Amino acid sequence: MEQRRAGGGGRAGFASAAALLGAAFGAAAAPPAGMGVLPSQAVAAGFAQAHSPHAFEFPVDHGPHPQFRQEWWYLTGNLDAANGERFGFELTFFRFALAPPAELTAVRDEVGGARRSAWRSREIFMAHFAVTDVARRRFQFSQKLEREALGLAGAQGQPLRVWVDDWTLGGGDEPAAAAARWTLHAVQEGYAIDLALEPLSAPVPNGDAGLSRKSAELDDASYYYSIPRLRVEGRLSRDGESFDVQGLAWLDREWGSGGLGAGQSGWDWYALQLRDGSSLMFYALRRRDGRRDPYSAGTWVDAGGHVRPLANAEVDIDATSSWRDPRGVRYPSGWRLRVPALALEVVVQPAVADQELDTTPRYWEGAVDVSGRRAGRSVGGRGYVELVGYGPER
Repeated sequence: MEQRRAGGGGRAGFASAAALLGAAFGAAAAPPAGMGVLPSQAVAAGFAQAHSPHAFEFPVDHGPHPQFRQEWWYLTGNLDAANGERFGFELTFFRFALAPPAELTAVRDEVGGARRSAWRSREIFMAHFAVTDVARRRFQFSQKLEREALGLAGAQGQPLRVWVDDWTLGGGDEPAAAAARWTLHAVQEGYAIDLALEPLSAPVPNGDAGLSRKSAELDDASYYYSIPRLRVEGRLSRDGESFDVQGLAWLDREWGSGGLGAGQSGWDWYALQLRDGSSLMFYALRRRDGRRDPYSAGTWVDAGGHVRPLANAEVDIDATSSWRDPRGVRYPSGWRLRVPALALEVVVQPAVADQELDTTPRYWEGAVDVSGRRAGRSVGGRGYVELVGYGPER
C-alpha cells in the first residue's frame, strides 16, 4: 500500500492505515492512535518493557527486537551533487506489533499451524521516503505500509535487512560497528536513491546508558541510540536524471513498548552536524498546556567522540519564525539554540519552508542549516529537525 504527495514550497504513527488492515491480521489488538505518540495506558500486556539501562550489543542491536511493541530505523541526511545542487533525504522504517509473541503462538496452537493463512501476520511495517530538492524549492514524499507476510515487509539481523516492498536498508554483519557499511534504496515518483553509508563512529547511547525516559511513569521509556555521522556516497535520480552525490547522514534507532506521558502532545527533535566534527541531538517534549516537559533531553558528541548527556535545563530553545501549512496548521520555522555549558549558540533555519509529510499523523521533517558560535569561534553545519504533534489529531 503506497501513498504519495509532492509538495511545493520519526518518529510518527500510522494508526488509521493500520486500522484498515487490522481485521486481516487475525486476533490482534487494534493499533492505538499513533505509534510514536502512544500514551502509556495503551500499552498491551505481553510485550517486553524498557525499564533499565541496556548494554547494547552490535551488530545484533542494529536488527529487530520483536519482543517489544514498536521500533524504527530512522535515516536522514544532506547530500551534495557533483554539479553543486543540494538535496535532503529521509528514509525511515517502522515496525509495529499488533499482538505479543506469546499471543500469536497461542493462536497458532489453537487453530493448527497447517491451517494458518499465509497472509496472517503479527506485525505491520511502514516506511517514509522524502526528498528535499533545495534548488527547486521542492519537497516530495511517499509512504508505504505492508504486513510482515509473503515477504512483503520485514526486518532481520546479521546481515541487517529491513524492507517494505522494494525500499530497503541493508548491511553487513561486521562485528565492529564502526566498520559496518550499509545501503539504502528507495524510489518514488520523480526521485530515487541508491546510497552507501559508512559510520564514522561507534553508536552513541542516549539517555541513561541507552534508556530514554519520556515521563515519570515507568513504562514511558524506550531504548535509544544514534550514529550521528555516517559518510554517504551514491546516486540520486530526479526525473530520470542521475546525480553522483555525497554527504552526511544521521541514524536514530529506538525501540520499546511504551509511549509518551499522559500530559504530552508531541516533540521537536533536532539532529545537528557541525563542521568542526561535533554533533548535537536534542528532543524537546511538548506538554498539552504548551510548556516544555522536564523529561526532554539530548546528547552532545564532540569532534573527538566524547559523549555528554544534556538535561532539559541545559538547553534553551526559542522559535524565531513560523510557517503555516495549507490547512492553517502553524509550525515553528527557525530556532535559536543555546547550550551555556558548551559555550554554544546557534541559529537553525529550514533549507525549504514546506517539508511537511501528509501522513498519519501529519508531521514536519526537514533539512536545516546551522550557523553560530562556540567558545567564541564561528561554527556552522547542517542537520534535520522533526516536529510532531502540531495541528489536530486525525
